[in-house]
Amino acid sequence: MTQAQRLVSVVIATYDSADYLPLAVRSALDQTYSMVEIHVVDDGSTDGTRQAMEQFRGHPSVKYHYQANQGQASARNKGIRESQGEYIAFLDADDVWMPRKLEKQLPLLESSDTTGVAYSLRTFIDENGNVLPTPTVDCHRGKVTARLLVDNFVGFSTSVVRRACLEKVGGFDESLAVSDDHDLWLRISTECDFDFLKESTSWYRVWPRQISTNYVKRFEYRVKIIERFLRQHPNAIDEATVNEAWARAYMGRGYCSARIEGRRVAALMDFISALRFRPTCALAWKEILKLPMRTFYHSVLTGALLKDGLSYFGWPSRSPAERR
Repeated sequence: MTQAQRLVSVVIATYDSADYLPLAVRSALDQTYSMVEIHVVDDGSTDGTRQAMEQFRGHPSVKYHYQANQGQASARNKGIRESQGEYIAFLDADDVWMPRKLEKQLPLLESSDTTGVAYSLRTFIDENGNVLPTPTVDCHRGKVTARLLVDNFVGFSTSVVRRACLEKVGGFDESLAVSDDHDLWLRISTECDFDFLKESTSWYRVWPRQISTNYVKRFEYRVKIIERFLRQHPNAIDEATVNEAWARAYMGRGYCSARIEGRRVAALMDFISALRFRPTCALAWKEILKLPMRTFYHSVLTGALLKDGLSYFGWPSRSPAERR
């Protein structure tokens, strides 16, 4: 490869993350792999992000782009359009890379022309940078479409993507307010292989204002993404895995509705929907039994269990799209 071909373009989309953005940019500049350019796309921030970027003014490897607020998918797409590298590495503005991230992950892409995405494990930190317990994630390599439908196991700030593979499927879907990365990984997985490094290469920050904490919305968009993917690729995944994906999506949304938003009737309906796809799902039964009896009384009085539980959620059988 020539030096130009080996250039890595780092895309950082940001909105009101002025306190953390310089740390993200610095972590990209401090990589042991030095052939990088960094594109920071400010999606209409109002918190002094422009001023926070002043310290990088004139740096030959850092480019700052401003746009009126259009959403994270739009900002990410702009970063891709502005970039020149053969590989594109994504970094959220509130996350931080470890120094050898690119050095360790690029060989996964360079050793196989069929690999389109290289990712890794990550370490959770809080808003002050203190290490938090990090959930265990099952990683998958090769043809990963089926497993991706069930769960998005690719940590966004750990990903490095081959530009040629990205261009085959297009960029991020700007109609998706959240989970646009999950949608992109699914589409890429139909064209390219995935590979992973089973060690942490980034710190993932958990803090109150991050976009991904809107868990209910995230699961609502997951339902939309699954529906569309199956509609466009009707024979790509076996029925058992499809049912697992639906059950996981409805369980997640129901859990968040009950525990975070206190919407117990909505949660009950989602747990019932999960059981339609996986009748033996012990977690769904467990969550239903935890709900107060008044939830069931309210559901019966409003007709939710009869109307929604039987018709809306698939009795008689209807497609997920029809049930929405």
